[in-house]
Amino acid sequence: FLDARGPRPEEKSKHHTAYRQPPPPPPISEGSKYRARPTKVPERSEAHKEIVQQPDEGGCLHGSPQMGVLCPTGCELRTSLLKQERSNKATIDDLERNVRTLRDSSMNMYDLAMYLDDRRRERQRYSDENTNIVTEYTTELEERHAFLKNNIDANIPSTLRVLRGVLENLRSKILKLQTAISTQQTYCHSECSVSCNIPVVSGKECEDIYRRGGTTSEMYLIQPDVFFKPYKVYCDMTTRNGGWTLIQNRQDGSVNFGRKWNNYVRGFGNIAFDVGKGFCETPGEYWLGNDRISLLTKQGPTELLFEMEDWNENKVSALYKLFTMQNEATNYRLAVSNYEGNSGNALMEGASQLLGENRTMTIHNGMMFSTYDRDNDGWFPGDPMKQCSKEDGGGWWYNRCHAANPNGRYYWGGAYTWHMTNHGTDDGIVWMNWKGSWYSMKRMSMKIRPSFQP
Repeated sequence: FLDARGPRPEEKSKHHTAYRQPPPPPPISEGSKYRARPTKVPERSEAHKEIVQQPDEGGCLHGSPQMGVLCPTGCELRTSLLKQERSNKATIDDLERNVRTLRDSSMNMYDLAMYLDDRRRERQRYSDENTNIVTEYTTELEERHAFLKNNIDANIPSTLRVLRGVLENLRSKILKLQTAISTQQTYCHSECSVSCNIPVVSGKECEDIYRRGGTTSEMYLIQPDVFFKPYKVYCDMTTRNGGWTLIQNRQDGSVNFGRKWNNYVRGFGNIAFDVGKGFCETPGEYWLGNDRISLLTKQGPTELLFEMEDWNENKVSALYKLFTMQNEATNYRLAVSNYEGNSGNALMEGASQLLGENRTMTIHNGMMFSTYDRDNDGWFPGDPMKQCSKEDGGGWWYNRCHAANPNGRYYWGGAYTWHMTNHGTDDGIVWMNWKGSWYSMKRMSMKIRPSFQP
């Protein structure tokens, strides 16, 4: 067996001629289309490698030499891109700055949006709370409105009916009062004349009549001075052993005491009237007259008694052991002394509720008599805007202005208020030391008699 890879052995024969192999044809040596390869630069170590600058045009190498040569079109594209990069870099930087600015603005807008959202949620919470409160109060208001409406619907008609009844009743009473007033005005067009029988006994004053045997309290005729005509008075023959001449009396408001000077000088009112016993045993409301009172006190030492009663029938009194009223030349100046009683010494000490100068201005002792047309008080005399008599309702020995006001306006029921008055002042029948300024007495009287010798 032969080795397939070995040469065949040469056969030797005597008749065989040895074969000669012809020479081979020459190789093709012309017409090559390839140029010679460039000489390969021997590789250097990494430390000795040089950076090859790639040409801009005419054929440029790839970034990796092993990748071959780039086509010219790729190089031109690279060049164009590099030029565009240089021309657009500033624009890109501006865009980058604008992006950063926009980013910052967006963050601010985001923060603002988050803040506004928080505020919105907070306001929504407040709104919800307010809505709840409004709903609560609305419900309460509706309940109250319903309650009031029910009360009005249920009670007002009946209340109106009651008030209408009261109004009609008042109208009826007013008509009766107007009729009575009209009758009284017709009846009292002139001074009332007393038609009672006059007792036979008479005297200089009531004490003199008492000593002459006239011991019944009624109207008498007295004549203190023979040069003057006698006149009628009411004599109280029972109080404190009798003998009292009644010079002033208030009991029902039937007589107006807000009068002029001449009326107080002459006197006014109703001395007494008959209630069915056949004689004038009941005193009326009157002021005896300044001239008559002055003349009575000139007869000798005289004492003055105030008696007063409130609307609960409580009674007090004030006695002045000495009392003098001077004549018209002195404007009927007042002089009193030696107080006794339980009402308070209003004439000599003034209003006990006041202190210092305020209290002094209410002392009546030593003052002249004043009326609204004759200003003699201690409150800027002669000033028409400052007149005690005009403000306090009557004639009296006003200072600036009073602690006692027996001739003031008559108020039913006792207590009264400033808006019920004509001038906003305490113009009632007042004795401040007992009931204060805003309580008007039901009854008050002034009585005089000669002082007894001890």
